[in-house]
Amino acid sequence: MNEFKNVTVVKAANIYYGGAVTSRTVIFEDGEKMTLGIMMPGDYEFGTAEKEVMEILSGKLRVQLPGDEEWIEIDGAYTFEVPADSKFKLKIEEVVDYCCSYVKA
Repeated sequence: MNEFKNVTVVKAANIYYGGAVTSRTVIFEDGEKMTLGIMMPGDYEFGTAEKEVMEILSGKLRVQLPGDEEWIEIDGAYTFEVPADSKFKLKIEEVVDYCCSYVKA
């Protein structure tokens, strides 16, 4: 999906790590929520409340998913899932454009 129709966009940005990671929340008519954002180069760790589906649209990074010792190298489009109530690590090497979907149990 390249565009969203009939949505509400929350005006205020979600800002993390001093502005190195930012996103905007998009809410669909059925209540589904996504965020669209950018991550600048750096090392980050995020926690999840709900299951998340991270769709990398562009950029270069490595991700370490919960319980994994290995890092997944990503260069360009890629999708991965993060379980609810967990933490994952990111090493951003080049600016990353992403879309995150939140999956309610």
